[in-house]
Amino acid sequence: MDAAATPRLALLDGFAIEVRTAGGLRVLDDLPRGAQRLIAHLGLCGRPGRGAIAGQLWPDVPEDHAKGSLRSALWRVQRVVPGLVEVSGGALGLAAGVRVDVQEFTAWARRAMDPLAGVEAGSTPDVALRGDLLPGWYDDWVLLERERLRQLRMHALEALADKLAAAGRCGEAVQAAYAAVRTEPLRESAHRAVVRVHLAEGNVAEAVRAYAAFRDLLTAELGVQPTAQMTELVLRAQVAGRRSPVPTPAG
Repeated sequence: MDAAATPRLALLDGFAIEVRTAGGLRVLDDLPRGAQRLIAHLGLCGRPGRGAIAGQLWPDVPEDHAKGSLRSALWRVQRVVPGLVEVSGGALGLAAGVRVDVQEFTAWARRAMDPLAGVEAGSTPDVALRGDLLPGWYDDWVLLERERLRQLRMHALEALADKLAAAGRCGEAVQAAYAAVRTEPLRESAHRAVVRVHLAEGNVAEAVRAYAAFRDLLTAELGVQPTAQMTELVLRAQVAGRRSPVPTPAG
């Protein structure tokens, strides 16, 4: 496959294949559902054997029927996007060089969570802020991976917020923290990240407001209070602020 035309597989926010040609970017998002499921499975699962793929994609039909459906889906893929899928013995896989947004996202998340990795320029790429994996798909293998990626996104954004705050990039840090909050509005650790960033910037009032908003949301939705860990974080900041000496005006 020509390197200049190597496709990129998008699975976050919905299925699409992006192909760059001499005429510009071409987006394929109307493949038959069976072909989409095959491509998506290979993008998530590597190079599984034919039998494993057929069993995952068509679990409720006889084995011979499932294998026939796999052959049909593979034929459609090779017809629409020649060379996208490679056949090697009894295994199938995406061709070398095909980029997958889930893999790009996972690589970014691992760097964000690595305490030894520095903060990169453009620390929150577009792929980190996209929606869920294949929304509207309810296959078991999609549901499990969707939840794994959701958890990975939240942990990565929270870790990135702390890194950016430590580097003095508090504007970017608060954006990363609020991105985690948007992913899961009732997740306390995301709201704690927001509070920590405000405190790192010296904005105790903003931290208290963020805490109060989360407390009210949690009470309204679940009838519970924030944990002692979060409450003490804010109380310590308030006490420290009251104890700080007031600067004497010059002159």
